Amino acid sequence: MFTELDGDQIRIQTNAAQTFEAWREADQTFRHSYSGRMNWSGARNNHYLYRIDGSGTVRRSLGPRSPATEKLKDEYTAQRRRLRERRSRLAKKLKQEAPINRAYRLGRVPNIAASVMRAIDEEGLLGGPLLVVGTHSLYAYEAAAGLHLDASLIATTDIDPLLDARRRLKIAVLEGEEATVLSVLRRVDKTFQKQANTYRAANDDGYLVDVIKPFDEDALRAQPDPGPENDLEAVGIMGLQWLINAPRFEQVAIAADGRPVRIACVDPRAFALHKYWVSTEAQGRKPGQRRRDMQQAKAAAIIARDHLDLPFNAKSLSALPLRMVQYAKKLASMK
Repeated sequence: MFTELDGDQIRIQTNAAQTFEAWREADQTFRHSYSGRMNWSGARNNHYLYRIDGSGTVRRSLGPRSPATEKLKDEYTAQRRRLRERRSRLAKKLKQEAPINRAYRLGRVPNIAASVMRAIDEEGLLGGPLLVVGTHSLYAYEAAAGLHLDASLIATTDIDPLLDARRRLKIAVLEGEEATVLSVLRRVDKTFQKQANTYRAANDDGYLVDVIKPFDEDALRAQPDPGPENDLEAVGIMGLQWLINAPRFEQVAIAADGRPVRIACVDPRAFALHKYWVSTEAQGRKPGQRRRDMQQAKAAAIIARDHLDLPFNAKSLSALPLRMVQYAKKLASMK
């Protein structure tokens, strides 16, 4: 079920994650506070300092020219330059490390999935209103544990492409961001289009992105709002509410191209419990799917318990439904 990484692989993966975290912090700070500029405007003897946002469309006056506003502009300009240089330097280092990560066989996350997660993260949505759920979460768990999972837990030789998790990403929408998801997908690949299943988008290569949300019985009884024609409509999934209310989990993994990617998902114990429930109780699952659901539940449980020191009796899981607590006792003893 697992292959443990050797010392060199763990060291290189750790270094890549640290470089990425430093770059991401610099990038987010720049985007949030320094993507715009400050300019003087007005007549010669009546200058005012204006802050202009990154789009160049919003101007805000910071006051007339004075020693205080001159100092403010000088400090802003200097910090903006330092931050741009740091971001550029770290981006160059990430690019240099990518072939090393590939050479040490650390690239695991499919490139298209990594690109989608990076784009969502850049929007400030990943880990907030949008959360990765489903099999792609396993890439986060194995990276945190210093392991590689057996390929059979991720992919399949079935002719049904829906069973190959490498070609399908599931995103949980917590705050009605379906339209944002579609716009982000098209920025990654302009061929993404909404499918007949209105919760799903696919590109020309057949890569699928499903947008799901907690099942709401009140919304089911109400008259559905189709929304704009081109927007995705998240489908309600039974059991998702308690899953997304579980503790969160974040980890930097490595994509197939050698570049790091941040994955924000659910706690591996919650993932294991949900997969166990899906394997035993969910309706409409094929036998092959149920078997792999159980295998994934077992893998996530062992990673949580034996490699990440996350016990199944923790208070953080006490809000789960009673039957999930009963499942936790079974998962805690799995070998």
